[in-house]
Amino acid sequence: MGTDNTILNTKDLSNTKIAVIGLGYVGLPLALEFAKQYPVIGYDINESRVGELMGGKDHTLEVEEDELSSVLTQRLPTDKGLYCSCDGADIADANFYIITVPTPIDEFKRPDLTPLIYSSRAVSKYLKPNDIVIYESTTYPGCTEEICVPELETGSGLKFNHDFYCGYSPERINPGDKINTLTKIQKITSGSTPEIAEVVDQLYKSIITAGTYKAPSMKVAEAAKVVENCQRDLNISFVNELALIFDRVGIDTNDVIEAAGTKWNFLKYRPGLVGGHCIGVDPYYMVHKAEQLGYYPEVIKSGRRVNEHIGAFVANKVVKLMISKNISIKDSDMLVLGITFKENCPDIRNSRVIDIIEELQGFGGKVTVYDPWANFKEVKAEYGVEIVNELPNKKFKAIINAVAHQEFESLDFDEIKDETAVVYDVKATMNKSIVDGRL
Repeated sequence: MGTDNTILNTKDLSNTKIAVIGLGYVGLPLALEFAKQYPVIGYDINESRVGELMGGKDHTLEVEEDELSSVLTQRLPTDKGLYCSCDGADIADANFYIITVPTPIDEFKRPDLTPLIYSSRAVSKYLKPNDIVIYESTTYPGCTEEICVPELETGSGLKFNHDFYCGYSPERINPGDKINTLTKIQKITSGSTPEIAEVVDQLYKSIITAGTYKAPSMKVAEAAKVVENCQRDLNISFVNELALIFDRVGIDTNDVIEAAGTKWNFLKYRPGLVGGHCIGVDPYYMVHKAEQLGYYPEVIKSGRRVNEHIGAFVANKVVKLMISKNISIKDSDMLVLGITFKENCPDIRNSRVIDIIEELQGFGGKVTVYDPWANFKEVKAEYGVEIVNELPNKKFKAIINAVAHQEFESLDFDEIKDETAVVYDVKATMNKSIVDGRL
């Protein structure tokens, strides 16, 4: 390891220059925090996204616009500050490259590593001796060394752990959460050698007020992140399965949870749709790795099967309730409240509300989707659904509360529902006196 480069001296980060690759829900908050202390180049291939950010705007609402504007520079920073760019040449002088691109799954539920591979190739063109590449993208244990490092070596002509180094520090961003923000969540760090692990840890310690946890290896750090989301997926799948059972029993799942929750060690998970960029996706990364090694994980896969069935269950339950009220299904006006994957957030990634919508449409219903948070063009492009940002002047035969946006709390349901309409509460946030059923 070169001793003439201060970037490898854990006591001296004064010459740090950071390039953050990917300026979405994860990359932007990270770039902003680092930019308060270091020169940061935010790189993204989306020109409109870069233009938006350089104009001081963030449509994801993850950072405050005044805070963003306060760190922006109109040229490559030399001291501290953030400059966003689509030009790869602008990241050439960095000595830390932090990759925060998405890691989705394909139509067959297999990891789609394309963004990770392409971003590694992009960085490899500019790698120099002693540079450190840190990955934050969620993936399976071993992916950094098995998939990313070879791309870095091939593109740069440099040798891993001799000429350049790697780290892994999994993102823990919770979209829409204004309380548990980046700096307030303890950060797991790791490095490809013990010395690099310390450098990476010190770098993150400089911005994370909640502190850091240095994992013994990159594989451990990768596994820790994916396990966090697998655990949550399985916990929710358990209560979702209870909801399917208690629906047949004829009792309210949430009532059962409240009763069981009087015991001090009972975990009060709630049933619901499991979507978003992490929980509904990451278990497939663990499944992929396990099956590579010849083990077929039954528990993780069964949890996924239960959670993927919930949207169809909700739609079928609504239709059954409508039939019980002698409401015609075909061409009936139905209202779905919300399409983002969680409340008070514009993030539509992997939203499972679409499962409810498509199932209701399959029954012949005329579905209106109302969401004041979601972007019309993004929803149309992602799901082929046209949403409304204001409620139309009509009454609906069925109303499904799919996302608990704060705007829905003040809705006058007498104004929008037909006299005999079915009201179904997926989120269990509505007054029980006006609902016909809830998950």
